[in-house]
Amino acid sequence: MRDELLTPEPVDIAEQSDEVSLRPKTLEDFVGQAELKEHLSIILEAARRRGQAADHLLFAGPPGLGKTTLAGIVAAEMGAELHVTSGPALERGGDIASILSQLSEGDVLFIDEIHRLSRAVEEVLYPAIEDFQLDIVLGKGPAARSIRMDVPRFTLVGATTRTGLITGPLRDRFGLVARLEYYEPSDLEAIVWRAAGILDVRADPDGCAEIARRARGTPRIANRLLRRVRDFAEVRGSGVVDAAAARDGLKVFGVDEKGLDKVDRALLKALCERFAGGPVGLSTLAISVAEPTETVEDVYEPFLIREGLLMRTPRGRVATPAAWQHLGLSVPAVSSDLDSDLPKGLFG
Repeated sequence: MRDELLTPEPVDIAEQSDEVSLRPKTLEDFVGQAELKEHLSIILEAARRRGQAADHLLFAGPPGLGKTTLAGIVAAEMGAELHVTSGPALERGGDIASILSQLSEGDVLFIDEIHRLSRAVEEVLYPAIEDFQLDIVLGKGPAARSIRMDVPRFTLVGATTRTGLITGPLRDRFGLVARLEYYEPSDLEAIVWRAAGILDVRADPDGCAEIARRARGTPRIANRLLRRVRDFAEVRGSGVVDAAAARDGLKVFGVDEKGLDKVDRALLKALCERFAGGPVGLSTLAISVAEPTETVEDVYEPFLIREGLLMRTPRGRVATPAAWQHLGLSVPAVSSDLDSDLPKGLFG
């Protein structure tokens, strides 16, 4: 093994401590999402040239793909202060009003899980993001009166994992609605290599590639797996994250060659062994593995479907032949014939 492959180049960032945040600070350092990066670079550069706050932005997509990171990058690129909150934390209109009144010109307000905003908060937010004005009600009952107060021009950045739950009037007020896609293994490999440099982990490209291949297309998972393999290599190996250390470490922590973890395999085993491959309802499947239905539907199923291991049909969830093979089980004849569970075509 060549010495130059053992330690990635140190990344030029302000903090160099062991557990420093791995989030990139600029668009140039952000890996992947090429189309979105191009759109953002144009929007932010145009706003800088005009000397104005950038337009409001909505980032959608599964957890761990970089929505919060992009909000920080927007603030950094604009030289603005970032204010962070979340939808569930804003219960009343006064909550969002107090935050808006403290903003300065050009600041970035990031609202995570924005689809969980209450209706009262949305009503206060509408004039703020459209006209940069805040309606305040003084008093109660017949003596109550409303006054309108100006707020500084700011950029609202929203993040959501459930785009369909955002109301139309709120969604239409964003200047850019972008969906983040799962990452390619090559991009994840670059992310793992960069993280290894930040964490001062001795690694080689093969080890980074092995981790990236099992990271489910998600940078957050890739960085988490790197930390666990680093721990394994330091305790039970040579301290170098190579291909062998990655394979052995991920096996110890229950991540198989497809990136499935303990719960993923439990879902497939329940579907194949308890319910003969399905079809079975979501709630029944969730109860069988002691997980909430929302967690199964939003966290585990998308990856299993993307890997071709599970199908959603009108009659319920069905295991594909690939699921049986991955578990080392023989595919029963009834499971290999999925035509009866697939949606029929117009003339089917």
